[in-house]
Amino acid sequence: MKKDLTSKVSSSPFAGMNTYSTESKKRRCLVSKLSPSLAFYPRIFSTVYRAAKIAKAGLYDGDAWIKSSLEVLNAVERSGGNVLIEGMENLPYDGSPVVYVANNMSTLETFLLPSILRPKGPVTFVIKEQLLRYPVFGWVMRSRNPIAVGRSNPREDLTTVLREGKARLEEGMSVIVFPQTTRAPYFDPTAFNSIGAKLAARSGVKLVPLALKTDFWSNGKRLKDFGPILPANTVHFKFASPLEPEGKGDAAHRATVKFITEELALWGASSPETIDPGAPEKQ
Repeated sequence: MKKDLTSKVSSSPFAGMNTYSTESKKRRCLVSKLSPSLAFYPRIFSTVYRAAKIAKAGLYDGDAWIKSSLEVLNAVERSGGNVLIEGMENLPYDGSPVVYVANNMSTLETFLLPSILRPKGPVTFVIKEQLLRYPVFGWVMRSRNPIAVGRSNPREDLTTVLREGKARLEEGMSVIVFPQTTRAPYFDPTAFNSIGAKLAARSGVKLVPLALKTDFWSNGKRLKDFGPILPANTVHFKFASPLEPEGKGDAAHRATVKFITEELALWGASSPETIDPGAPEKQ
């Protein structure tokens, strides 16, 4: 598989920014007032379909990935959503590979993060092996040289992530890790393992904690990937200062959990006991 290490990368709309916030005068799609989901999903399907065609031809590089990601950002904002990205001054400025460790709330972060992170250098995800077999979307994910895990054998997954993650980092490619067992609209520290911190410690690179709240694109009750679109739920991303894991990375893992927990509390994220996947954000 061709690695995404040397392709030219488009300039980022976030270049020089520490914070990005959707403009109050952003033009919205008229359909979004009646049905945000109807305004959002056709745009996403179109983006994924076109990306898959390029990926299938072996031409989906860093530029193409960024372009697709920005189309999704535009779809969010045109559908009535607001996006707030903070802490971009904490992203690597010299191209050095790092491990990003984040909570996993919805499908949206997988689509938006490339436009934020890929301009800083090559990056890939640790993903469920199942995603590689998705119709259409699987072509896109396979083109990104991801680290695929089965999620059924934690010990085997750890071995895979440490081995393949270290190899990616040595090649200059950053790695995004979602240590939760599944996407959830809340954060449960007991289900957030230390695999990302272990990878950073083992590889001798920095760890950048990332707290995110992406329940604008909520999880569905029947089809998890296609839940209601909820414009009242602001899309939040916040990057913390880089950590330098020592030993097995335990201290860095605790600091990451603390950061994510505190940020989600500030954003009013639901707790495991009170969550309703279809409920709008409390104002």
